[in-house]
Amino acid sequence: MPKSFYELGEKEILALAISLEEEDGRIYAEFAERLRPTYPKTAQTLDAMREEESGHRQNLTAIYRERFGDYIPLLRRHDVKGFVNRKPIWLNRILTVDQVRKEIGSMEQETRRFYEIAAQKSTSVPVRQLLDDLAQDETKHVELAEELEKKQVESGERKGEDIAARRTFVLRVVQPGLAGLMDGSVSTLAPVFAAAFATKNSWDAFLVGLAASIGAGISMGFAEALSDDGVLSGRGQPWLRGAVCGAMTTLGGVGHTLPFLIPSFYYATIVAVVVVAIELCVISWIRHHYMDTPLLAAVFQVVLGGVLVFITGILIGSA
Repeated sequence: MPKSFYELGEKEILALAISLEEEDGRIYAEFAERLRPTYPKTAQTLDAMREEESGHRQNLTAIYRERFGDYIPLLRRHDVKGFVNRKPIWLNRILTVDQVRKEIGSMEQETRRFYEIAAQKSTSVPVRQLLDDLAQDETKHVELAEELEKKQVESGERKGEDIAARRTFVLRVVQPGLAGLMDGSVSTLAPVFAAAFATKNSWDAFLVGLAASIGAGISMGFAEALSDDGVLSGRGQPWLRGAVCGAMTTLGGVGHTLPFLIPSFYYATIVAVVVVAIELCVISWIRHHYMDTPLLAAVFQVVLGGVLVFITGILIGSA
C-alpha cells in the first residue's frame, strides 16, 4: 500500500525527490522528441528544461550520498499517497503543444508543492536550503511555460506552430474523413433511392441503404489503411486513417438511410431528401473551411455530383 508523505523520513524524501527529477526529465525528453519534427523551437525549450531537471537530480544525489551513502532506494510517485497519476506519454498518439504546456504546468506545480512541504519537514539545514531552492526553480518553470506561450504569440512562432498543427490535423484526420463522408453520402444515394422508387417500400429501402453504407465503410476503410503507411507522406498511422475514413463513409450513407425507418414511403422520402441536402451542405462547408476551397466552388462541385447521382438512382428505380 502507498505510504503517506508524512511517514517518510529525510532519507526517503531525498530518494523520492531524485526519482521525481529523473521521471520529469524523461517526460521532458519525450515531449521534445515528439514535438521536434514539427515544433523545433518548443523542443529546444523542453531540452533546456530537461537539462535543468538533470542538474536538480545531480544536486539531490550529491547531498544524499554525503548524508546517507551511495545506496539510493528506489521510490516512485505511486509509492506515496497524494501524487497525480499521469497517463504515459507514449500512449498519446496525437500530442499538441497546448497539451504539453498544460502538462508542464501541472507537473511543476505538483513538484513545487512537494519541495515546499519537504523543506518544512526537513531537519537538516543544507537539505532544507536545497529543497527551498528547488521549489523556487520549479516556480520558475511554471512561469517559463507561461512566458513561452507569451513569447511565441508575440514573435509569431505560435502562429506558425498553430498552422503546422492545423496542417497535420487536416492531413491525418480531415482528408480521410472527408473522403469517406463524400463517398458515403454520394455513392449510396443511387442504390438507396433506386430501391425506394422501385419497391415503394420504406423497409426495403432501409435495408439496401444500410447494406450499402456498411459495405462502403468497410471497403473505404481498408482502402485508406492499405494505401499509404504514412512514413513518407506524414499522414500518420494508417489504421487510424482507415478507421476515420470507414466510420465517416458509413455515417454518410446511414444519414439518409435512417429516414426510411418511417413506415410511410412518402414522408420517409421527403425526410431523406432533406437529410441529403444537409449532408451536401456540411461537406461543402468542410471543403471550404479545411481545404481552402472557395465556398461557391465547393457547393457547386459537391451539389452537382450529389444531384447527378440522386437523379440516377430515381431514374433507375422508376424504370
